[in-house]
Amino acid sequence: MKLIVAIILDADNDRVSSALTKEGFRVTFIASTGGFFRSGRSTLLIGTEDERVAQALDIIRAQCSQPKDPAEKRATIFVVNVEKFTQL
Repeated sequence: MKLIVAIILDADNDRVSSALTKEGFRVTFIASTGGFFRSGRSTLLIGTEDERVAQALDIIRAQCSQPKDPAEKRATIFVVNVEKFTQL
């Protein structure tokens, strides 16, 4: 199992989250701010099976818009191994 941490532009949050949930991914959203421009960001936490990571990344890439400033990135994404997963 993997945990995908995707830091995206606030403006892309609804579009990315909707596309992911439409394909059966569970998404948790955290409002965040960071980077040089201190502009609004959304951090998405997506837990998924190893074999679905590429699909999730493709969805994120397809749904993130191009930023107005070329120095700004569309997204920063971390894929982390999950040692244990429990739901209560």
